[in-house]
Amino acid sequence: MSESVLFGQGRHYTAIPRHKWEEHLSQVPGHDDPRHAFMTPTHHLVRNFVVRELPRLGRPMPPAFIAQHLELPLERLLPILDDLEQHLFFLFRDDQGAVVWAYPVTVAPTPHALTFSTGERLYAA
Repeated sequence: MSESVLFGQGRHYTAIPRHKWEEHLSQVPGHDDPRHAFMTPTHHLVRNFVVRELPRLGRPMPPAFIAQHLELPLERLLPILDDLEQHLFFLFRDDQGAVVWAYPVTVAPTPHALTFSTGERLYAA
């Protein structure tokens, strides 16, 4: 995985190293938004895993899949998924409890199709 982000202006892109954009984000007002205060390190671990792996899986991600890969007991994971979903910004689950989208990606079709450099295809949430 690349440790940079691409910044685009017109037809030109510039790779910005991770340490530079993290430094910039730390100076943005509201970056430490109080809406994130509920998130524990495990909340971040779960959310980051889902955002990273949803494009690879390419279909709704069942809680058991997340629990297995993060080596978390399902009874510990489910309240975390509830928290993330209740805050209406981080993820959404289908009727079976599988994660369908984790901002900024979704397996639900939207007008915003994405193709990653690794070949995965998904949609922007």
